[in-house]
Amino acid sequence: MPDSARIAVLVSGSGTNLQALLDAIAADAHFGGQVVVVASDRPAATGLDRARAAGIQTVAAALDDHPDRATWEATLTDLVAAHQPDVIVLAGFMRLLTATFLARWPDRVVNVHPSLLPAFRGAHAVEDALAYGVAVTGCTVHLVDELVDHGPIIAQRAVPVEPDDDAASLHRRIQAVEHWLLPLAVGALCRGEVHLDGRHVRLARPLPA
Repeated sequence: MPDSARIAVLVSGSGTNLQALLDAIAADAHFGGQVVVVASDRPAATGLDRARAAGIQTVAAALDDHPDRATWEATLTDLVAAHQPDVIVLAGFMRLLTATFLARWPDRVVNVHPSLLPAFRGAHAVEDALAYGVAVTGCTVHLVDELVDHGPIIAQRAVPVEPDDDAASLHRRIQAVEHWLLPLAVGALCRGEVHLDGRHVRLARPLPA
């Protein structure tokens, strides 16, 4: 990994985790990386506006503009690769990525998910946790593989479920933890402090509690 890793962030929506990452980088001279491009599958995504406001280049590839998913993913891969990123961060990116994309950045694509994986994988994790009746859920930052919300776990933090929680209130509290945990994990990856041992992630130094 270079002294300052080049980060690409993929978003589909408002980009609050992107903003948290940008704020963390601005606040830490030793973060170890800089965001060089923000990409989206939705050209009108608010996350792209956040990037432009920060002076970061943006690219977009809409699935509907391509004849099939494979062509779309190849286009997205090329758009991102043109910026020569070292680390890819999926921050609310709602499309599945296959080996076509992941092979370009092996063990350097990271995702944040609103549950304590392997519990409640998929797009409705918060609703599923409430429906199941758990007392504790949380968020997970993990490396991405070809399965859904499955790759090796870098970090997890718990979030209690309150008796009066609905999906919106619980998701807000989980997101607050995501905004703290994701930058910590991305920084560790940028600085070369994340090492894989099979499915187990070994950190060169513990993340703050």
